[in-house]
Amino acid sequence: MAKYIVRSLLQIVPVLFIITMIVFILVHVTGDPVAMMLPDTATAEDRQVLRVALGLDQPLYVQYSIFVSNLLRGDFGDSFRYGQAALPIVMERLPASFELAAASMVVACCISIPLGIWSAVKRNSFMDLLISGISVLGKAMPNFWVGIMLILLISVKLEWTPVSGRGGFSHLILPALTLGTGIAAEMTRMIRSSFLEIIGQDYIRTARSKGLREMVVLGKHALRNALIPVVTISGLQLTNLVSGSLVTETVFSWPGMGLLIVQAINTHDMAIIQAAVFIIAFIVILINLLTDIVYKLLDPRIKYSS
Repeated sequence: MAKYIVRSLLQIVPVLFIITMIVFILVHVTGDPVAMMLPDTATAEDRQVLRVALGLDQPLYVQYSIFVSNLLRGDFGDSFRYGQAALPIVMERLPASFELAAASMVVACCISIPLGIWSAVKRNSFMDLLISGISVLGKAMPNFWVGIMLILLISVKLEWTPVSGRGGFSHLILPALTLGTGIAAEMTRMIRSSFLEIIGQDYIRTARSKGLREMVVLGKHALRNALIPVVTISGLQLTNLVSGSLVTETVFSWPGMGLLIVQAINTHDMAIIQAAVFIIAFIVILINLLTDIVYKLLDPRIKYSS
C-alpha cells in the first residue's frame, strides 16, 4: 500500500506537466490575450507594447518555458480584473467551494444511503418503485431549475433562508440541497444495486442462519461491502462539486471557484482561468488517490500491485 501511494504521488508530476501543456495551448487557441485585455479603441502601438510586456512576441517554445518556470514559483500571472496575482485570488475561493462540496455530500449521503438500503430490502415493492422513480426524476431535473424552485419556495414564499450569498449556516442550506439532491439521486440507485448484490451472497445467508438480528446483518456485514462501489461515484461527484458547480454557485451567488471561473470567462481573465484549471486538476488527482486508499480501508482484500 505504501509503495502504491508513493508511486501514485510520483505519477502526479508527469500528469501536472501534461496539464501545463493543455492550459498553455488553451490560452493560445481561445484568442489573442492582448485583444481581450485591451479595449477596441487601443492603437496598434498599444497592442505591441503590451504584447512585448507579456512576452507574446517570443517563439512558442520560449513562451512555454517561461510559463512553466513561472508555474514552479506559483506565478500564474496577474488578473487584469482584480489587479493582483491570480493564484491568491483562486486560493481565497477554495474554502467556500470545499464548504459547499462537503455540505452537499453530507446531504447526498443522508438521503441516498437510507433510501438505497430501504429500496433494496423492499425489492419490487411499492416503496422500491417509488424510490426508484424519485431517483430517476431527481437525476433528470437540472440543478439550476432545482435551485430556482428552492429559492422561490423556501426563500421568497416561506422566508426561511436567505436568497443568496455566503454567511451563516442558513446561507448554506439551499445550495447544498440543490447539489446534494442531484447527487443523491444517482447514489441511491448505485447503493440499491450494490446492496442487492451483497445481500444475496453466501456470507449474508450464513450470518442470518446464526440468528443475528437483521439490523446487525445489514449494518455490519452488508453495508461495508456495499459501499465499496459507492466510493467510486462519491469520489467522482466530489471532484465535480469542487470544480464543476458553476451554475449552482452562480444561481446563489456563492463566492466559490465556480462563480469565480464564470466571471473570469465572461471578462476573458486568462490568468484566473489558468490558475483555477491547474488547482482543480491537482484536486482531482488527490481525490482519486484518496479514493483508492478508502478502497483499501473498506476492504483489506484489495491488493495494489507495486
